[in-house]
Amino acid sequence: MDRDSGPRMRVPEQRAPEKPGTAEALRFTVLGPVRAWRGSELLSSGSPQQRALLTALLLREGRTATAGELIDAFWGEDPPSQALATIRTYASRLRKILGQDTLVSESGGYAIRTDRGALDLTLAQDLAAEAEKARAAGDRCQARTLINKVLGLWDGEALASVPGPYADNQRTRLEEWRLQLTETRLDLDLEVGCHAEAVSELTALTAAHPLRERLRELLMVALYRSGRQAEALAVYADTRRLLAEELGVDPRPELAQLQQRILRADEELARPADEPAPAPAPLKPAQLPATVPDFTGRSAFVSELGSRLATAEGSVMAVSAVAGIGGVGKTTLAVHVAHQARRHFPDGQLYVDLQGAGARAAEPETVLGSFLRALGTADSAIPDTLDERAALYRSTLDGRRILILLDNAHDAAQIRPLLPGTPGCAALVTSRVRMVDLAGAHLVDLDVMSPEEALALFTRIVGAERVGAERDAALDVVAACGFLPLAIRIAASRLAARRTWTVSVLAAKLADERRRLDELQAGDLAVKATFELGYGQLEPAQARAFRLLGLADGPDISLSAAAALLNLDPHEAEDLLEALVDTSLVESAAPGRYRYHDLVRLYARACAERDEEAVERESALSRLLDFYLATAAGVYALERPGDRLADHREPTQYSGLTFADRHSAQDWLYTEANSLLACVRQTSGPGAVRRAVDLLWATKDLAESGANSKQYEAAAITMRDLARSSDDARAEGRALITLTNARLVAGRFDQAERDAQRAMRLARAVDDPLPSCWAPNDLGIIALYQNRHAEGEAYLEQAIANFRADANRPGEASALCNLSRIHLAMGNTTSAVALAQQGIDIYDELDHALRGANGRYALGLALTQSGRFADATEQLHDALAVFRDSRQRLWEGMATFRLAEVDLAAGLPAQAATKSEQALAILRGIGGEWRRGNVLTVLGRALSEIGQPGRAQVCWREALDIYETLGSAEIETVRKLLAPTLPA
Repeated sequence: MDRDSGPRMRVPEQRAPEKPGTAEALRFTVLGPVRAWRGSELLSSGSPQQRALLTALLLREGRTATAGELIDAFWGEDPPSQALATIRTYASRLRKILGQDTLVSESGGYAIRTDRGALDLTLAQDLAAEAEKARAAGDRCQARTLINKVLGLWDGEALASVPGPYADNQRTRLEEWRLQLTETRLDLDLEVGCHAEAVSELTALTAAHPLRERLRELLMVALYRSGRQAEALAVYADTRRLLAEELGVDPRPELAQLQQRILRADEELARPADEPAPAPAPLKPAQLPATVPDFTGRSAFVSELGSRLATAEGSVMAVSAVAGIGGVGKTTLAVHVAHQARRHFPDGQLYVDLQGAGARAAEPETVLGSFLRALGTADSAIPDTLDERAALYRSTLDGRRILILLDNAHDAAQIRPLLPGTPGCAALVTSRVRMVDLAGAHLVDLDVMSPEEALALFTRIVGAERVGAERDAALDVVAACGFLPLAIRIAASRLAARRTWTVSVLAAKLADERRRLDELQAGDLAVKATFELGYGQLEPAQARAFRLLGLADGPDISLSAAAALLNLDPHEAEDLLEALVDTSLVESAAPGRYRYHDLVRLYARACAERDEEAVERESALSRLLDFYLATAAGVYALERPGDRLADHREPTQYSGLTFADRHSAQDWLYTEANSLLACVRQTSGPGAVRRAVDLLWATKDLAESGANSKQYEAAAITMRDLARSSDDARAEGRALITLTNARLVAGRFDQAERDAQRAMRLARAVDDPLPSCWAPNDLGIIALYQNRHAEGEAYLEQAIANFRADANRPGEASALCNLSRIHLAMGNTTSAVALAQQGIDIYDELDHALRGANGRYALGLALTQSGRFADATEQLHDALAVFRDSRQRLWEGMATFRLAEVDLAAGLPAQAATKSEQALAILRGIGGEWRRGNVLTVLGRALSEIGQPGRAQVCWREALDIYETLGSAEIETVRKLLAPTLPA
């Protein structure tokens, strides 16, 4: 039998959807003799052949079995002449026993329709799945109990005495599953300290299954923990001898490592795993913003919306949409109502600002990604497309009671994918437009406050004593604010912060009709009027900060970036920003980070255009670009010591941040990714294009991270077009290299080649060393991927010469490692190993961890092809650790894939299959289809070798579709793998 690779608890049997039958009292067993009961009465299942028919139908779990499939199940390739008549006879007899509503004829075949819980196998599958979840959550005792329940459902040999090839295959499958479950339960026994009790059972099992190494491993641990070290070592010796005699192989590495640990008297091995902590509760998001402590009025709306949300506890999914002009208090009302309704949604609350009033409304797929992460979904499990994310989102919400607050929506189309699909959940939506096309929504139109509510809100913020003394002036203030809550809140906050002002002073300021009249009417102009009120009361330095900060395009801005934009010391900048937060003109998104409401940003920009000279606006954005470039270049230098970008990039007048280590530098880069890429895209003048392009160059890691690849490529395209329109050949050449990098990551090699070719021509024309070096390096990589090896060798030799001429040693190392891969593809393994080692030596000399990992990746490939599998594995594992630590998801996935190739070459197909599956998960959404096709091809090979030819064929066919679409050279390789199944 095949050597196992540890226990698995899944049964590879597809299930059909449940379809309740009419015979509710019927139940069946297949985990032992095949039997049927009606209530407590055991029914006669007839002859062995009749039981074979019953077996074939039960194991399809409601799916129809055609007559041809049943004949194959009974007799295989040699059926009798009357096979079909015999099948019909047995079906007729079974129908009389089970009832015509249970055994049905359908589409030329037969099916058994019954409740899901009527078959012992489906019950076992469900219990096993629960056990997996319990173990994953750390509840070993519960997992152990559930697996014991599964094993208790067996009554001897499964499908006992049932004849036919189908029954034989299924019997083998079920016995294997039983053994895997037993191994898992024994593993749990050892984890909870029941090692002594496990020894006897393991002794019997190893005798019955002498080549099953996992059982031997468990027995060694049980003996060792029972104080029987010599016996444990004897088990290893017996196993090694038996495997050599029977299979001609050594024990698997885990068994050998276990022997070494026993020889060392490893104390950790002697102790069972600690008792698990209580299983953590499912992630319970609590994303609602804080409700304002001075919420006032709106009692009818609070009651109406609260009652509506409470209905979600019943049988409907509640959706309420609150509409009104900007500044009318939609968000404040929604947040307040949501907090009051929290008790109805014990599983959590989700919140998002959909930025519907701005130029760039939030994309539903982006929001769904954030929601799925908040609900506990791993990044690798989040699909790429909107429809897939929406489906997973609804599935994740199923059975949970969660409130979703969708704030500031653009339109109904934006929020439809964000709505839950099941009872128990509810959605509360705010928008400037009425959601009349949102089916089933409860619509609420929110108008301005009544004079009484407006005065009450003003009083709660300013204080009863000051308002009571000047009630008429206070009424004048709220009337001048148009009874808009946001305007009232801004005015009251300013007054509350200025103890020397009276209410009459504020009222007099608002009496100036030039500042309010038309602006304080309905619609967006009313919103502008409230902003004008707050802006007009700012100190000059605060007003300048408000205007200039609104120029930046990013979703938010850090304190350091804001200080650069304002050309201030960070402490001064912080004082100004916090003052703006106090006036509600700016929000504090997190400690040290600030953002505008989208409408406030538009107003701030209008103020900047009105109140700032064009040169000052340009200078502010130039300082921000300088800050991002200087800081990103520092991060780049930490990641790539010795790289020549620092010598060739555009100079900056504003300095950036410095970091103590590469990890803090990486944290900054990924935190600022959206803001700095927005800064690049915002660049418009020819004077800034070179710095913006160099900023892209310094942030290449964002393209390879997976999280920001699309935004990075969009920014690169913007810079290429701007450089071209500005007739700046140097900037265009560099922009094209950044775009080449993004397209290489995406697997679009033809586009990447065109960009790199033009970049090389431009670099020669302007004598720019950066693209002169990197363009041939990239062209060599592209030629490698497209099997143009001689051409790739020429490009890379040119790149090496150019890097050496520029004294760019890290670049030289990169080209050497890429040349190693070309030599490897040409069959020159010895030189491939030597070239990769040369590159690694340079990287190590420079303490270049990240790119040194790329060198080890190349060396691992060469060692694999040289047959040095252990050395290859070591190099690739070292590279994988660095890629993972550096958040390089593309290279993490590729290193995992290469480890799968090593395992396959080393004769470890089960491990190769596992690593290939892991690589597919990591590379989801990054790397492009060509790389996916490569992984699928290796996965198919591994599956074929472990006896899963059906899955292997599926993988190869998918790979072939990819290669045919791309016109890749790998088409013929996969066609040969599929040759037995492809049509002539």
